[in-house]
Amino acid sequence: MQTVGVLLAFGAGLLVLYLVCMLLVIPVKWLLRLVGNGVVGFLLLLLLNFVGGALFGFTVPLNLINVLVAGVFGVPGVIVVVLFTLFL
Repeated sequence: MQTVGVLLAFGAGLLVLYLVCMLLVIPVKWLLRLVGNGVVGFLLLLLLNFVGGALFGFTVPLNLINVLVAGVFGVPGVIVVVLFTLFL
């Protein structure tokens, strides 16, 4: 009877360990995705500044808010940042 209790405790411990690990891994994935998208947004805005600045004399300020909007929302975020820069 003691063996069954030990096996149940071991299984419960493994389940708790699995749940704790999953709670730690999921936010790291989101954080890595946000950082990756931020880098992509920054590169898109930088490319837009090079092309737009050379051809049209139009540049978008590169700050944390613009990069995060472009990074989180991708191409639609870049379009929104450009529209805000143009009209505000």
